[in-house]
Parts: sequence; structure tokens; C-alpha cells
Amino acid sequence: MVRAVLVTATSLALTGAVVAHAYLLKHQFYPTVVYLTKSSPSMAVLYIQAFVLVFILGKFMRKVFFGQLRAAEMEHLIERSWYAVTETCLAFTVFRDDFSPRFVALFTLLLFLKCFHWLAEDRVDFMERSPNISWLFHFRVLSLLGMLGVLDFLFVNHACHSILTRGASVQLVFGFEYAILLTMVLTTFIKYLLHTIDLNSENPWENKAVYMLYTELFTGFIKVLLYIAFMTIMIKVHTFPLFAIRPMYLAMRQFKKAVTDAIMSRRAIRNMNTLYPDATPEDLQASDNVCIICREEMVTGAKKLPCNHIFHSSCLRSWFQRQQTCPTCRMDVLRASNNNQTPAQPQAQPPLPAGPPNAPAAPPNVGNGNRVFSAEVAISGYSAVTLIQNTGAPGTMLSVRSHLLMWGPFFCPSCSCFFSFKILQRLVF
Repeated sequence: MVRAVLVTATSLALTGAVVAHAYLLKHQFYPTVVYLTKSSPSMAVLYIQAFVLVFILGKFMRKVFFGQLRAAEMEHLIERSWYAVTETCLAFTVFRDDFSPRFVALFTLLLFLKCFHWLAEDRVDFMERSPNISWLFHFRVLSLLGMLGVLDFLFVNHACHSILTRGASVQLVFGFEYAILLTMVLTTFIKYLLHTIDLNSENPWENKAVYMLYTELFTGFIKVLLYIAFMTIMIKVHTFPLFAIRPMYLAMRQFKKAVTDAIMSRRAIRNMNTLYPDATPEDLQASDNVCIICREEMVTGAKKLPCNHIFHSSCLRSWFQRQQTCPTCRMDVLRASNNNQTPAQPQAQPPLPAGPPNAPAAPPNVGNGNRVFSAEVAISGYSAVTLIQNTGAPGTMLSVRSHLLMWGPFFCPSCSCFFSFKILQRLVF
């Protein structure tokens, strides 16, 4: 707090000194403004003052709409802000011909609004983990989402009007960015409605996870279409937008994850309805009859997973909408179901072909509980093979015999293929 006050006071003092110096030189308002805009040091001081004012406005709006930020929200905000600043710097290189104070102001405003979109998204996600939601929370969220939605729509409308009247320009980037933010506002509002309905219902809402999943799938598809359209238009009318590569990749990866989750969840629920047996009263008595998902006692309507853990059917259905693992041991239920459906059958190995006439005979005492180890290597020509054999009697020494094997075709039982040449070593212990 002290540091923020010190920075604000210093910036105000510098701005006042610069403006007073310009006015003392020109003695009139218009020449003073021209002097300030033409002087690079003066513009640098004014830029710093503008950023400080934006920072103060952001802290005020944060107090109004969010109150005290949680540690996770602050961490996400800082991480995303660094990426946004990097992408903005890349955008400056693409549109360096349009670089001006107005251009910097528009990008600063865009970053400012992005921060509140991210905070609104994190705060709505927090509703699912918070048992008590006050009326002030609802008022703050609804008013913030309404304000952000109106601003995004106005900026998109302004960008479209500017492009239609003046042609393709930097407004194309701003229109696209605000369209993405408008999609984010729509997603956050739908999630807010779903969380509110779940909080006001007496029993847990079983279909909430389904609506959440398909909401992310729908909005993710819209984002992918917007990014593809933006990349196509930018390449056609301007140049390749490097600053859009990372967000486009993240949007595609998120959409791919939503599609995969939708497919896997439907498969897991189908397996639960068809493959998993109902838990009997004996199963419930033999184990803890409390479902760890809802923390309620299980009497009827429970399913038994392949790992023998038991849960409510409705709880499992909601759980499988998000992840396809056992809530207790994290076993992959889809893999376990596939293993139960198609058990592995041991393959009969064909007998080994007869070796060459001068191959050494198998060592004795192989059937006396001795273990046989063999190593096989493909070579060419003649090879000397050493056999280390134990006769089986306790306390006896190992006997070593050397043999010479001729090359020829041999069968490998491990990978079911033939080698042209081979050394066979048999170690009997």
C-alpha cells in the first residue's frame, strides 16, 4: 500500500512538472499540447501517469466487484497477464506502422478488460467449492458480467463499423479480441446459472456436469471458428499473426479435450449401466457403506466398480462426466472394462525347430528344479558357445563346456520370428 501511494505521488509530481515546464515555454494551451506530443521525454512521463491511473482504477474496480482476491485468483491473474503482455508486444511488431498513443491506449484498455474477464471466470468457478453464497456475491457477479458483456458488444460493433467504412486495419485485431471476450462472458454466465440452480436445489443436480461439459464444448467450438477465421483474414489482408498462435493453440487443445471428455464420459456411463453389477446388501455391509462422493449412506442404487469400490449410481454418473477414474483408487475404469470384456488368451508357442547336428544336448538335471536362462543373438558364421552347468548336487562346482555351433535358421519364441544366425547360451542353476 505504501509503495502504491509513493509511486502515485511521484508520477503526479513528474506529470505536473512536465506540464508546467511546457506551459512556461509556450504560454498558450494549444502550443503547449503540441509541444508535449512532440517531446519524447514528456510523452514518456504522460504514459507512466496513464498507466498509474489505470492501475488505480483497476484496484478500485477490484474492490467494488470482487473484494479481497484469493491467492489462486491472484496467481492466475499474474500468469495470464504476462502472456497477454508478450502477445501485445508481438502485435506491436506486426502493426508497427499504426503505432501511436491511441494504439497504445486501445491495447491497454484491452488488457485491462481481459483481467476482469479472467477474474470473473475464476470467481464463478469458485461457486462450486463454496458452500455459502451471499446476495452480494450474486449482485457483484451479475453486474460485472453485464458491464463486460455490454462493453465487449460495443467494441465489436465499433470494430466492424470501422472495418466496413475504412477497410482492414488494426481494428480487425480488436474486433476479434473482443469477440473472444464476449464468448468468455457467455460461457461464464451459463456456468453461473448452472451453479446457481445447483445451489438452490435440495438434492444434488445430477445433470449439472452434462450441461457444463456441453457448454464448454459449444463455446470451445465457437472460439476455434473465430481463431480460424481471424488467421485466414489476417494472412490474406496483412501478414501472419504470430501473437495469435499461442491462444489459438490453447483454444484448439481445450476444444479437443472437451470432445474427448464427452466421448469418454458417455462410454464410461454406458459401461456403468451395462457391465458394473449392482451392490448387494452383503457388499454394503462388508465395506464402508458411505459414498465418498456425496458423503451419504448407501442403501440402494449403488454400483460396484471393477476395483470393488462402491458408490451411488447417480454420483458415479456425475463423476464420470468429469473424469473416468475410480474416486478412491484412481483406477482407469475404461481400461479395466476393456480388460474384463476381452481377457488375454495365452498363445501356444510352436515347438522349436531341431538344431544342427553338432548342437550340444540339453544339460542334465533340468527337471530337478534347476532354472534355465538363455540369451539369443543373431550373428553370422561360426560361434563358440559356453555352457555353465550345475549338476544339481549341493556344494558342487560349476562345470564349463565349450561347443561350436554352426549357423542356420532358428525360431525365436519371444517375438515369433526366425533368425538366420544364432548363439545359444544356457545357464543352469
